[in-house]
Amino acid sequence: MPGINEVALLAGVSTATVSRALSGNGHVSDTTKSRVKAAAFELGYVVSSNASSLATGRTKNIGVVIPFLNRWFFSSVVEGAEQSLLSHGYDLTLYNLSGSGDERRSVFEHFLLRKRVDAVIAVSLELTASEVGSLLDMNKPIVGVGGPLPGVQTLSIDDVRVARLATEHLLSLGHRSIGHIGGNDDVELDFHLPTNRRVGYEAALGANGIPADPALFAEADFTLQGGYRAATRLLGNPRTRPTAVFAASDEMAIGTILAARDLGLSVPGDVSVIGIDDHELAEFFGLSTVAQYPAEQGRRAVEILMDQLHPARRTPAENFPLRFELIVRSSTAAPRRS
Repeated sequence: MPGINEVALLAGVSTATVSRALSGNGHVSDTTKSRVKAAAFELGYVVSSNASSLATGRTKNIGVVIPFLNRWFFSSVVEGAEQSLLSHGYDLTLYNLSGSGDERRSVFEHFLLRKRVDAVIAVSLELTASEVGSLLDMNKPIVGVGGPLPGVQTLSIDDVRVARLATEHLLSLGHRSIGHIGGNDDVELDFHLPTNRRVGYEAALGANGIPADPALFAEADFTLQGGYRAATRLLGNPRTRPTAVFAASDEMAIGTILAARDLGLSVPGDVSVIGIDDHELAEFFGLSTVAQYPAEQGRRAVEILMDQLHPARRTPAENFPLRFELIVRSSTAAPRRS
């Protein structure tokens, strides 16, 4: 098997330059880097991960910790992060914390602190001071996605503003009876996402002189099935049925559309529906939504982490706001006149 000396000879550079070009550590011009990679490819040279780890003290592996794996939003963040990590020559180890508290303690107190990962991306997890401190003490940089974390660079979205934007769209169409499908205490996610989205919904109503009606709120678990069940309850009584529904996620909004159709209602003729996310199925269902670009969030987290892994490029810990955008499709329209 060819070694680093053969690659250096073919590329016309030193072995140190080959090491920097293939590891991404240290400055190498783009032209030289391309020449080294071409030589390595021609010779079939593969960098030994064990040797590289011994030489640099790094594993070229990033730990990504998420609360759920079977939700579209979280899997999309991971997909975006993985694509970016691959382009930087890094592997990804995924830790799914949908189990017990003991599982979380095991991950943060053992797995992440061993020499298994160089850094950590925490997605929608409100890390404790102890969890953050133990990682930083081991010189493992952290980037958080989903909300601010003291002492950590983070990316977060303003869930109150997002929900307010969705509700204001319905109000702008002339709706005054607007239901909300959101979470309860049992599904309260880190950073209080369900609560913040309900706060935004109620703030938009209040700004238009409309009191929030508890009878127009239905609890669900941020799944399509949960949204379907909640919408069936919310839309089942023709006397109290709202003319529009704001669901706190696209999966629940899609469940609402399906429930409305099963109840013999047309969308948006009888009821308008809007969600949050811009789920991969949102366009198929004609769902109006507020897009929050989860794959882009994963990619941005990796770029920040790459800066953290290079001391000369490190920036102070701060919270970066994430973009969001109203996307209007066919599931929302002005209410029918009585």
